[in-house]
Amino acid sequence: MKTIADLLAEHKFFGELDPQSLEFVAGCGKNVHFAPGERILTEGEPANTFYVLRSGSVALSFFVPGRGATVIDTLGDGDLLGWSWLFPPYRWQFDAEARDDVAAVAFDGACLRTKCDSDARLGYALTQRFARVILGRLQSVRMRMLDVYGVGTPH
Repeated sequence: MKTIADLLAEHKFFGELDPQSLEFVAGCGKNVHFAPGERILTEGEPANTFYVLRSGSVALSFFVPGRGATVIDTLGDGDLLGWSWLFPPYRWQFDAEARDDVAAVAFDGACLRTKCDSDARLGYALTQRFARVILGRLQSVRMRMLDVYGVGTPH
C-alpha cells in the first residue's frame, strides 16, 4: 500500500521536490472520498483544504446572474482542486461538486501554511507551482466564459 508521500512523489505537481519535503507536505494530507453529487467546496465558505484528485471528476461552478449556477470547468484524475486556502481571507471562490465517485488526498491548509512559513524554500516552490495551476485554470475559465456569453458571435 502506498503512503501519501509515495503518491505525491508520482504526481507532476510535486515532482522534483526532495524526499524530505515530500514527507513534510504528506504530513498534512489524508485520503478522502466523495460520493456522486456531494458538495466539496461552497463559494464564500472558509477555505482550509486543497485536494489532489486521484480518481473521479469534479465540476467547478459559480453563480452567474440571469443564468444560475454555471459549470466553468471539470477536473479529473491528477488535477488539483482549491487554492483559496493559500490566500487571505481564505474563502472559496467557486462551488465544486463530485460528478461521480471521487478519491482524493486532502491537505489541511493551515498545517501546510505553517510548514511553508517554517521552510521558505518549500513555500516558494509550492507557491510557484500553484501559480502555474491558477494561470491554467484562469485561461480555461476565460475560454469557457467566451462560450457562455457568445463573445465574437453575431447578434
